[in-house]
Amino acid sequence: MAAADQNFDVVVWGGGTGGVAAAIQASRSGASTVLLTPGSWLGGMVSAAGVCCPDGNELSPWQTGLWGAFLRALEQSEPDGLDHNWVSCFGYRPTTAEAILQEWVRAETNLEWWGRSRVSELERAGTVLTAVRVEHGGEHRRVGCRVVIDGSDRGDLLPLADVPFRFGWEAQETWGEPSAPARVRLESEAFFAEQPVQSPTWVVIGQLQSDGLQKGRAGTIQPTTQPDISAPFRKACDSFGLERTLTYGRLPSGLVMLNWPLHGNDWHDDLERAFSRGEEAEQELYADMQAHSLRFAASMQEASEGWMRLGKAFPKAAGSPAPWLAAMPYWREGRRMIGRHTLIEQELLPMAEGVSLAALPLNDAGELQSIAVGNYANDHHYPGQDWPLAVKSCRWGGRWTGTPFCIPYGALLSLEVDNLLAADKQFSTSHMANGATRLQPLILNLGQAAGAAAALSVELNCSPADLPVRVLQDALIHDRKAPAAVVPLWDTPWHHPQWSERQAAVVADPQRMLEGDLWPRDSDASGFDRNKRPLHHPRATRWSGRLVPDQTGGFTLHQSDGNSWPVITLEPSVHDWLTTLDQPVDTCLIGTANPWGPWLRISQRL
Repeated sequence: MAAADQNFDVVVWGGGTGGVAAAIQASRSGASTVLLTPGSWLGGMVSAAGVCCPDGNELSPWQTGLWGAFLRALEQSEPDGLDHNWVSCFGYRPTTAEAILQEWVRAETNLEWWGRSRVSELERAGTVLTAVRVEHGGEHRRVGCRVVIDGSDRGDLLPLADVPFRFGWEAQETWGEPSAPARVRLESEAFFAEQPVQSPTWVVIGQLQSDGLQKGRAGTIQPTTQPDISAPFRKACDSFGLERTLTYGRLPSGLVMLNWPLHGNDWHDDLERAFSRGEEAEQELYADMQAHSLRFAASMQEASEGWMRLGKAFPKAAGSPAPWLAAMPYWREGRRMIGRHTLIEQELLPMAEGVSLAALPLNDAGELQSIAVGNYANDHHYPGQDWPLAVKSCRWGGRWTGTPFCIPYGALLSLEVDNLLAADKQFSTSHMANGATRLQPLILNLGQAAGAAAALSVELNCSPADLPVRVLQDALIHDRKAPAAVVPLWDTPWHHPQWSERQAAVVADPQRMLEGDLWPRDSDASGFDRNKRPLHHPRATRWSGRLVPDQTGGFTLHQSDGNSWPVITLEPSVHDWLTTLDQPVDTCLIGTANPWGPWLRISQRL
């Protein structure tokens, strides 16, 4: 029997990281919200998909919004901290992330979560979505709403709502993107039809038996077929060696995230099964991906002589087929909505040589349109050689990092439907730009912006398409629980007392920032202390020695006991000091060591 109709201000279809972020923010902002997810876990790639070594937004100026709040909750929840691998400064267990997100959801009285749901239909009247038909708990429900948010990895609602979307590659002639292929190649080479989206991965979790290679077996892996470690997986270790390959995604307690792109467990074959051929074809694809990842894991165990075996990270309640297999695949790309603004590669690249900042998005009136900040260096996953991409990285704090860029509000808005918002990877980007915009930290904050926009639209009785972007920017900057940056300020960490003041100043007059005269160069004249001491890291200890710059942006601390550590920092005040060094100096630092990096991450200097 069908349940009675229900009404919510905001309906979020989730299963992705952006979906849970949008639902949390919409409800926190006062809108009655229902979050629909296909499974029993919330977090998408940050938990259910097992991608637990987030890339991007690692510097303290970019640790804002729900991403920053999530990061600090993880630090408090993981007894051994987060610095355990070399692909990221942050590694955590999937169950830790999921527990945090579920706690946040349960705390919101305006939010209902319907797990194990399926959306069967969206009702539409002209340019407005009016209701969502849902199967949940054995019942069919018709849910009325004022705003709909697609928070899925693959843009699930776009075909259901009959909303225009993009899928696959665009030619260089379309927008002049420097890394896009020419139209003649798209039309003549089979590769582009065979690989319409970036390759996904089914993450498998391993368990290291010690912190170093040891002889002897410690367990067994049962793939669907016996592995041949000579092909195709032996090449996975050729460039980095076995130990570096395995500790790439090391997590607390010696778990390892196997999400290896080079001859590893990326999946490349017949991906259209997940988009256009029905549920049976999708399940066949998923079985193929899981078997492939298990074969890769078996090869790693065989090569390590038992140093690594399968690790238990996902409970059966999450929908995982086994405790070492993620509950869902890690989709890097899917359908991409055609929005009121389409973000293209040029908008992500540094403005000019030596300028490590992309252009701020302004409308014709010179008003800032940005609602979120990302910085990941463009990265595309396909079979074969790496796709050549325009450079958008720089040296900062002793390491390489991506240059920052902004997401304009129009990229979240459907061009055709006034009350449909995107909150995950399906927001309006080109295929090329997707390689830099698909990562966990940015998607958390993009989802936060979508949720805030939905609630503000309800409050102001307007459609999201008519919401003044300045109202949304002010709400994000001054949010009570998770204030979020809308512009990238390299010198202002999230914890600086003038952070919100400086964010608001750029929103009020972005042109002055572009011209470099928003604040006087003399920090005393503006009252801004660039060298304000950063927050004390709870696991940091004292380190002394001789710090030696290598003249290429790197630094090494040589200790009196003969040990040496590469030095990095995520803090602007420490980075500013490092850039003044052109000769070795004896120093005392506060930091945390990561032997798998390897690096010494400095939070303060004494």
